[in-house]
Amino acid sequence: MKNRSVYARSSRLLWTSLTLLTLLSTGSMVGATHASPVQGLMSLALAQSEEYQASPESGTSAALSREQLYALLNEANAAFQQANAAKDPSAARQSYDKAILLYEKIIHQGGVQNAGLYYNLANAHLLKDDLGRAILNYRRAERLDGSDLNIKKNLAFARSRRIDRVEVGAQERVLETLFFWHYDLSLGTRLLLMCLAFASFCIAATAMIWRGRGTAGLTAAALSGVLVVCLLTSILIESHKRSAARFGVITAGEIVARQGDGPNYPRSFKDALHAGTEFELLEQRPGWFHIRLSDGADAWIPEDAAEQV
Repeated sequence: MKNRSVYARSSRLLWTSLTLLTLLSTGSMVGATHASPVQGLMSLALAQSEEYQASPESGTSAALSREQLYALLNEANAAFQQANAAKDPSAARQSYDKAILLYEKIIHQGGVQNAGLYYNLANAHLLKDDLGRAILNYRRAERLDGSDLNIKKNLAFARSRRIDRVEVGAQERVLETLFFWHYDLSLGTRLLLMCLAFASFCIAATAMIWRGRGTAGLTAAALSGVLVVCLLTSILIESHKRSAARFGVITAGEIVARQGDGPNYPRSFKDALHAGTEFELLEQRPGWFHIRLSDGADAWIPEDAAEQV
């Protein structure tokens, strides 16, 4: 049964189109509304430059023109909508596969990466019941736009369909409760709040210099200073975590986790791990990932059974 709030909406494709074209015209990712005039902005973006070079991260030296990206995006969107409208499951699956290939071509060969593309890619995987790659691409979309509620809702729904129920460690649950703002607010929101708190601190400090140290001024300065320190600490921790820690998602349907980097090592768990299970990557050896699950347990899994976020 398709859930409107969870499954991909056709209108979301317009959002992706706009963010893609904004990225092409400005060189940076900018959010867009669902009701934006996509066709007009698309024509403007194509007229501004003849060619968009693939980024170094894309791993290809090929260049795709704006016209080619435009055509690929339209074709992907059409395939996605065709899949949503198909009554035959087999035909729908073929259309989703086509949309996935086209979105991936835009990302890898075009060197274009934004939350909207990964969101649509994740939705297509979810609708064809590829739970592992759906969660993987929702995570990639969330990494680029952690404040988008649609991404959060769909990621939560996909996680609810996982076979493996790995509990979060007790210490992590306590931290999430005490420092909820660190876990719930996006990095951009925390940065904005820190700037506002710093501005309040400067205003309070200036007022105390001109008017003397009153109780109200001291209280405002103290509270603002505490907020600045807390938010700055949170931002630094998050930035370090993003740069240092590596995360991944199991994409294989079912795998046996081992106690070492080889198939002859004993099993780490009684039951197998399944698609969609998330992990932190501790170490990588030829053909194997050393992973840690959210409950703190660690194991080794085949490298081809998972992908990094």
